Amino acid sequence: MDAFFASVEQMDQPELTGKPVAVGGNRQRGVVAAASYEARKFGVHSAMPSKIAALKCNNLIFVKPRFERYRELSHLIREIFFRYTDLVEPLSLDEAYLDVTENKLGIETATEIAIQIKSEIKSEIGLIASAGVSVNKFLAKIASDYRKPDGLFIIKPHQVIPFIEQLPIEKFFGVGKKTAEKMHKLNIKTGADLQSKSYKELIKHFGKQGRYFYSVSHGEDNRRVNPNRIRKSVGAESTFSVSLKNKSEIWEALQPIAEKCWKRYKQSEANAHTLTLKIKFDDFQQITRSKTFEDGIESANTFDKGLESLMDVFDLNQSVRLVGCSLSNFEIIEKANKDGQLTLRF
Repeated sequence: MDAFFASVEQMDQPELTGKPVAVGGNRQRGVVAAASYEARKFGVHSAMPSKIAALKCNNLIFVKPRFERYRELSHLIREIFFRYTDLVEPLSLDEAYLDVTENKLGIETATEIAIQIKSEIKSEIGLIASAGVSVNKFLAKIASDYRKPDGLFIIKPHQVIPFIEQLPIEKFFGVGKKTAEKMHKLNIKTGADLQSKSYKELIKHFGKQGRYFYSVSHGEDNRRVNPNRIRKSVGAESTFSVSLKNKSEIWEALQPIAEKCWKRYKQSEANAHTLTLKIKFDDFQQITRSKTFEDGIESANTFDKGLESLMDVFDLNQSVRLVGCSLSNFEIIEKANKDGQLTLRF
Protein backbone atom coordinates (compact mmCIF):
# COMPACT_ATOMS: atom_id res chain seq x y z
CA MET A 1 0.00 0.00 0.00
CA ASP A 2 1.22 3.51 -0.84
CA ALA A 3 1.81 5.73 2.24
CA PHE A 4 -0.85 3.57 3.92
CA PHE A 5 -1.52 5.34 7.24
CA ALA A 6 -1.36 8.81 5.68
CA SER A 7 -3.49 7.74 2.70
CA VAL A 8 -6.16 6.37 5.04
CA GLU A 9 -6.28 9.71 6.87
CA GLN A 10 -6.57 11.61 3.58
CA MET A 11 -9.35 9.27 2.43
CA ASP A 12 -11.32 9.58 5.69
CA GLN A 13 -10.70 13.33 5.96
CA PRO A 14 -11.07 14.77 2.42
CA GLU A 15 -9.86 18.18 3.61
CA LEU A 16 -6.37 16.59 3.94
CA THR A 17 -6.27 15.46 0.29
CA GLY A 18 -3.30 16.91 -1.56
CA LYS A 19 -1.77 18.29 1.64
CA PRO A 20 1.43 17.25 3.45
CA VAL A 21 0.35 14.91 6.25
CA ALA A 22 2.37 13.21 8.98
CA VAL A 23 0.75 10.47 11.05
CA GLY A 24 2.11 10.43 14.60
CA GLY A 25 3.70 12.95 16.92
CA ASN A 26 3.23 16.73 16.93
CA ARG A 27 5.37 19.80 16.30
CA GLN A 28 7.06 19.56 19.70
CA ARG A 29 7.78 15.84 20.09
CA GLY A 30 7.11 12.29 18.96
CA VAL A 31 8.04 10.36 15.85
CA VAL A 32 6.47 10.27 12.38
CA ALA A 33 4.84 6.87 11.77
CA ALA A 34 3.97 7.64 8.14
CA ALA A 35 4.16 10.57 5.73
CA SER A 36 2.00 11.39 2.72
CA TYR A 37 3.71 11.78 -0.66
CA GLU A 38 3.10 15.53 -0.44
CA ALA A 39 5.14 15.54 2.80
CA ARG A 40 7.85 13.29 1.38
CA LYS A 41 8.68 15.95 -1.22
CA PHE A 42 10.03 18.03 1.66
CA GLY A 43 12.16 15.15 2.99
CA VAL A 44 9.73 14.02 5.68
CA HIS A 45 9.72 10.26 6.21
CA SER A 46 8.70 7.61 8.73
CA ALA A 47 10.79 7.20 11.91
CA MET A 48 11.84 10.88 11.68
CA PRO A 49 11.52 12.92 14.91
CA SER A 50 8.43 15.10 14.54
CA LYS A 51 10.32 18.24 15.49
CA ILE A 52 12.69 17.78 12.54
CA ALA A 53 9.79 16.95 10.22
CA ALA A 54 8.08 20.21 11.19
CA LEU A 55 11.25 22.16 10.38
CA LYS A 56 11.51 20.53 6.95
CA CYS A 57 7.87 21.29 6.09
CA ASN A 58 6.36 24.43 7.64
CA ASN A 59 2.77 23.55 6.71
CA LEU A 60 3.00 19.89 7.73
CA ILE A 61 -0.26 18.62 9.24
CA PHE A 62 0.14 16.17 12.14
CA VAL A 63 -2.60 13.57 12.62
CA LYS A 64 -2.93 11.12 15.50
CA PRO A 65 -2.63 7.48 14.37
CA ARG A 66 -5.76 5.28 14.42
CA PHE A 67 -4.37 1.76 14.37
CA GLU A 68 -7.76 0.10 14.79
CA ARG A 69 -8.84 1.76 11.53
CA TYR A 70 -5.64 0.71 9.76
CA ARG A 71 -6.10 -2.88 10.94
CA GLU A 72 -9.71 -2.85 9.76
CA LEU A 73 -8.73 -1.77 6.24
CA SER A 74 -5.73 -4.11 6.18
CA HIS A 75 -8.13 -7.01 6.88
CA LEU A 76 -10.38 -5.93 3.97
CA ILE A 77 -7.38 -5.72 1.63
CA ARG A 78 -6.27 -9.22 2.60
CA GLU A 79 -9.77 -10.51 1.87
CA ILE A 80 -9.22 -9.30 -1.69
CA PHE A 81 -5.92 -11.21 -1.82
CA PHE A 82 -7.66 -14.40 -0.68
CA ARG A 83 -9.96 -14.25 -3.71
CA TYR A 84 -6.92 -15.17 -5.77
CA THR A 85 -4.76 -17.37 -3.53
CA ASP A 86 -4.52 -18.75 -0.01
CA LEU A 87 -0.73 -18.33 -0.10
CA VAL A 88 -0.64 -14.85 1.43
CA GLU A 89 2.23 -13.91 3.75
CA PRO A 90 1.60 -10.57 5.51
CA LEU A 91 4.75 -8.61 6.36
CA SER A 92 2.90 -5.77 8.08
CA LEU A 93 -0.48 -4.03 7.92
CA ASP A 94 0.35 -2.57 4.51
CA GLU A 95 2.45 -5.19 2.75
CA ALA A 96 2.27 -8.88 1.82
CA TYR A 97 3.74 -11.51 -0.45
CA LEU A 98 1.35 -13.52 -2.63
CA ASP A 99 2.19 -16.75 -4.45
CA VAL A 100 -0.20 -16.85 -7.43
CA THR A 101 1.43 -19.76 -9.24
CA GLU A 102 -1.82 -21.64 -8.73
CA ASN A 103 -4.59 -19.04 -8.46
CA LYS A 104 -8.24 -19.67 -7.65
CA LEU A 105 -9.60 -17.90 -10.73
CA GLY A 106 -7.42 -19.67 -13.26
CA ILE A 107 -5.95 -16.42 -14.57
CA GLU A 108 -3.11 -17.10 -17.01
CA THR A 109 -0.65 -14.34 -16.12
CA ALA A 110 0.63 -12.93 -12.85
CA THR A 111 0.55 -9.42 -14.30
CA GLU A 112 -3.19 -9.64 -14.95
CA ILE A 113 -3.73 -10.75 -11.33
CA ALA A 114 -1.74 -7.78 -10.04
CA ILE A 115 -3.75 -5.37 -12.23
CA GLN A 116 -7.04 -6.81 -10.98
CA ILE A 117 -6.01 -6.69 -7.31
CA LYS A 118 -4.90 -3.06 -7.64
CA SER A 119 -8.19 -2.20 -9.33
CA GLU A 120 -10.32 -3.92 -6.67
CA ILE A 121 -8.46 -2.23 -3.81
CA LYS A 122 -9.06 1.16 -5.48
CA SER A 123 -12.73 0.61 -6.34
CA GLU A 124 -13.82 -1.22 -3.17
CA ILE A 125 -11.70 0.48 -0.51
CA GLY A 126 -10.58 3.73 -2.13
CA LEU A 127 -6.82 3.34 -1.62
CA ILE A 128 -3.88 3.08 -4.00
CA ALA A 129 -1.58 0.04 -4.03
CA SER A 130 1.65 -0.74 -5.84
CA ALA A 131 2.59 -4.23 -7.03
CA GLY A 132 5.80 -5.98 -7.98
CA VAL A 133 5.72 -9.20 -9.99
CA SER A 134 8.67 -11.55 -10.39
CA VAL A 135 10.06 -15.05 -9.87
CA ASN A 136 10.96 -14.75 -6.18
CA LYS A 137 10.48 -12.69 -3.02
CA PHE A 138 13.65 -10.62 -3.37
CA LEU A 139 12.79 -9.39 -6.86
CA ALA A 140 9.07 -8.93 -6.18
CA LYS A 141 9.89 -6.77 -3.15
CA ILE A 142 12.20 -4.52 -5.15
CA ALA A 143 9.70 -4.35 -8.02
CA SER A 144 6.90 -3.28 -5.69
CA ASP A 145 8.88 -0.16 -4.70
CA TYR A 146 10.16 0.60 -8.19
CA ARG A 147 7.31 2.71 -9.59
CA LYS A 148 5.53 4.04 -6.48
CA PRO A 149 2.99 5.48 -6.07
CA ASP A 150 0.33 3.49 -7.97
CA GLY A 151 3.09 1.38 -9.47
CA LEU A 152 3.18 -1.90 -11.33
CA PHE A 153 6.59 -3.29 -12.26
CA ILE A 154 7.31 -6.72 -13.69
CA ILE A 155 10.68 -8.49 -13.80
CA LYS A 156 10.34 -11.46 -16.15
CA PRO A 157 12.67 -14.47 -15.91
CA HIS A 158 14.87 -13.39 -18.85
CA GLN A 159 15.14 -9.88 -17.37
CA VAL A 160 16.39 -10.95 -13.94
CA ILE A 161 20.17 -10.78 -14.44
CA PRO A 162 20.19 -7.59 -16.57
CA PHE A 163 17.92 -5.91 -14.01
CA ILE A 164 20.12 -6.89 -11.07
CA GLU A 165 23.30 -5.82 -12.88
CA GLN A 166 22.15 -2.22 -13.23
CA LEU A 167 20.55 -2.00 -9.77
CA PRO A 168 22.27 0.44 -7.35
CA ILE A 169 23.44 -1.44 -4.29
CA GLU A 170 21.30 0.82 -2.06
CA LYS A 171 18.19 -0.64 -3.72
CA PHE A 172 19.02 -4.19 -2.56
CA PHE A 173 16.63 -5.28 0.17
CA GLY A 174 18.75 -5.79 3.29
CA VAL A 175 21.41 -3.22 2.41
CA GLY A 176 21.23 -0.38 4.91
CA LYS A 177 23.26 2.80 5.11
CA LYS A 178 26.24 1.26 6.94
CA THR A 179 26.37 -1.82 4.71
CA ALA A 180 26.19 0.39 1.61
CA GLU A 181 29.12 2.46 2.90
CA LYS A 182 31.14 -0.70 3.47
CA MET A 183 30.30 -1.95 -0.02
CA HIS A 184 31.35 1.35 -1.59
CA LYS A 185 34.73 1.02 0.11
CA LEU A 186 35.03 -2.37 -1.60
CA ASN A 187 34.08 -0.70 -4.90
CA ILE A 188 30.68 -2.42 -4.94
CA LYS A 189 28.19 0.11 -6.30
CA THR A 190 25.83 -1.97 -8.46
CA GLY A 191 24.48 -5.48 -8.74
CA ALA A 192 27.08 -6.19 -11.41
CA ASP A 193 29.84 -5.25 -8.95
CA LEU A 194 28.30 -7.56 -6.35
CA GLN A 195 28.10 -10.41 -8.89
CA SER A 196 31.82 -10.03 -9.59
CA LYS A 197 32.70 -10.92 -6.00
CA SER A 198 33.21 -14.56 -5.11
CA TYR A 199 31.27 -16.40 -2.45
CA LYS A 200 34.37 -16.52 -0.22
CA GLU A 201 34.98 -12.78 -0.59
CA LEU A 202 31.44 -11.89 0.45
CA ILE A 203 31.54 -14.27 3.42
CA LYS A 204 34.87 -12.73 4.45
CA HIS A 205 33.55 -9.17 4.41
CA PHE A 206 29.90 -9.66 5.45
CA GLY A 207 29.78 -12.94 7.37
CA LYS A 208 26.55 -14.94 7.09
CA GLN A 209 24.90 -12.04 5.28
CA GLY A 210 27.44 -12.60 2.51
CA ARG A 211 25.61 -15.82 1.55
CA TYR A 212 22.44 -13.83 1.03
CA PHE A 213 24.20 -11.15 -1.04
CA TYR A 214 25.83 -13.81 -3.22
CA SER A 215 22.52 -15.59 -3.89
CA VAL A 216 20.34 -12.55 -4.62
CA SER A 217 23.01 -10.91 -6.78
CA HIS A 218 22.63 -13.96 -9.04
CA GLY A 219 18.84 -13.77 -8.93
CA GLU A 220 18.40 -16.66 -6.50
CA ASP A 221 15.96 -16.57 -3.57
CA ASN A 222 14.32 -19.88 -2.65
CA ARG A 223 12.20 -18.65 0.27
CA ARG A 224 8.59 -19.77 -0.04
CA VAL A 225 5.57 -17.58 0.54
CA ASN A 226 4.57 -18.81 3.99
CA PRO A 227 0.93 -18.18 4.99
CA ASN A 228 1.76 -19.48 8.48
CA ARG A 229 4.51 -16.92 9.03
CA ILE A 230 5.41 -16.75 12.69
CA ARG A 231 4.99 -13.44 14.45
CA LYS A 232 8.13 -13.02 16.52
CA SER A 233 6.81 -10.54 19.08
CA VAL A 234 3.92 -8.35 20.18
CA GLY A 235 4.15 -5.07 21.98
CA ALA A 236 2.89 -1.55 22.53
CA GLU A 237 4.45 1.78 23.39
CA SER A 238 3.55 5.45 23.74
CA THR A 239 5.33 8.79 23.50
CA PHE A 240 4.10 11.36 26.01
CA SER A 241 3.43 15.06 25.37
CA VAL A 242 4.63 15.83 28.92
CA SER A 243 7.70 13.98 30.21
CA LEU A 244 7.33 11.61 33.15
CA LYS A 245 9.38 12.53 36.21
CA ASN A 246 9.32 9.50 38.53
CA LYS A 247 8.58 5.77 38.75
CA SER A 248 5.03 6.22 40.03
CA GLU A 249 4.14 8.36 37.01
CA ILE A 250 5.80 5.87 34.67
CA TRP A 251 4.02 2.92 36.26
CA GLU A 252 0.66 4.66 35.95
CA ALA A 253 1.33 5.55 32.31
CA LEU A 254 2.47 1.99 31.60
CA GLN A 255 -0.88 0.42 32.60
CA PRO A 256 -2.91 1.11 29.40
CA ILE A 257 0.17 0.26 27.30
CA ALA A 258 0.57 -3.07 29.10
CA GLU A 259 -3.15 -3.78 28.69
CA LYS A 260 -2.88 -3.25 24.93
CA CYS A 261 0.23 -5.45 24.75
CA TRP A 262 -1.47 -8.25 26.72
CA LYS A 263 -4.57 -8.09 24.48
CA ARG A 264 -2.44 -8.46 21.34
CA TYR A 265 -0.51 -11.29 22.97
CA LYS A 266 -3.67 -13.27 23.77
CA GLN A 267 -4.86 -12.81 20.18
CA SER A 268 -1.55 -14.26 18.93
CA GLU A 269 -2.31 -17.63 20.59
CA ALA A 270 1.39 -18.06 21.33
CA ASN A 271 3.38 -18.78 24.47
CA ALA A 272 6.00 -16.07 25.00
CA HIS A 273 9.01 -16.65 27.21
CA THR A 274 10.57 -13.17 27.25
CA LEU A 275 9.17 -9.91 28.58
CA THR A 276 10.88 -6.62 27.70
CA LEU A 277 10.37 -3.13 29.12
CA LYS A 278 11.60 -0.15 27.06
CA ILE A 279 12.18 3.40 28.25
CA LYS A 280 13.37 6.39 26.21
CA PHE A 281 14.64 9.50 27.98
CA ASP A 282 14.32 13.15 26.95
CA ASP A 283 17.80 13.05 25.40
CA PHE A 284 16.58 10.16 23.18
CA GLN A 285 18.79 7.62 24.97
CA GLN A 286 16.90 4.34 24.99
CA ILE A 287 17.25 1.49 27.51
CA THR A 288 15.60 -1.92 27.52
CA ARG A 289 15.51 -4.59 30.20
CA SER A 290 14.28 -8.15 29.66
CA LYS A 291 13.23 -11.10 31.79
CA THR A 292 12.88 -14.66 30.49
CA PHE A 293 10.45 -17.18 32.00
CA GLU A 294 11.35 -20.84 31.57
CA ASP A 295 7.71 -22.00 31.50
CA GLY A 296 6.42 -19.07 29.46
CA ILE A 297 4.09 -16.20 30.34
CA GLU A 298 0.66 -17.78 30.61
CA SER A 299 -1.17 -15.44 33.01
CA ALA A 300 -1.76 -11.72 33.34
CA ASN A 301 -0.48 -11.97 36.90
CA THR A 302 2.90 -13.30 35.72
CA PHE A 303 2.99 -10.53 33.12
CA ASP A 304 2.23 -7.79 35.69
CA LYS A 305 4.74 -9.07 38.24
CA GLY A 306 7.36 -9.34 35.50
CA LEU A 307 6.83 -5.69 34.56
CA GLU A 308 7.10 -4.68 38.23
CA SER A 309 10.40 -6.49 38.63
CA LEU A 310 11.77 -4.87 35.46
CA MET A 311 10.70 -1.42 36.69
CA ASP A 312 12.74 -1.98 39.86
CA VAL A 313 15.87 -2.55 37.75
CA PHE A 314 15.72 0.87 36.05
CA ASP A 315 17.78 3.71 37.49
CA LEU A 316 15.71 6.75 36.51
CA ASN A 317 17.84 9.88 36.82
CA GLN A 318 16.17 11.94 34.09
CA SER A 319 12.73 12.55 32.56
CA VAL A 320 11.12 9.91 30.37
CA ARG A 321 9.41 10.61 27.02
CA LEU A 322 8.47 7.07 25.90
CA VAL A 323 7.52 3.82 27.59
CA GLY A 324 6.80 0.47 25.96
CA CYS A 325 6.68 -3.24 26.64
CA SER A 326 6.77 -6.35 24.47
CA LEU A 327 6.52 -10.14 24.64
CA SER A 328 8.78 -12.28 22.48
CA ASN A 329 10.64 -15.60 22.24
CA PHE A 330 7.44 -17.29 21.08
CA GLU A 331 6.93 -21.03 21.37
CA ILE A 332 5.16 -21.96 18.13
CA ILE A 333 5.56 -24.97 15.89
CA GLU A 334 5.85 -23.79 12.30
CA LYS A 335 4.09 -25.91 9.69
CA ALA A 336 6.25 -26.93 6.77
CA ASN A 337 5.08 -26.27 3.22
CA LYS A 338 5.73 -29.43 1.23
CA ASP A 339 4.08 -28.35 -2.01
CA GLY A 340 6.26 -28.29 -5.09
CA GLN A 341 7.10 -25.15 -7.08
CA LEU A 342 5.16 -24.73 -10.32
CA THR A 343 5.55 -22.17 -13.11
CA LEU A 344 3.25 -19.37 -14.17
CA ARG A 345 3.40 -17.08 -17.16
CA PHE A 346 4.08 -13.40 -16.56
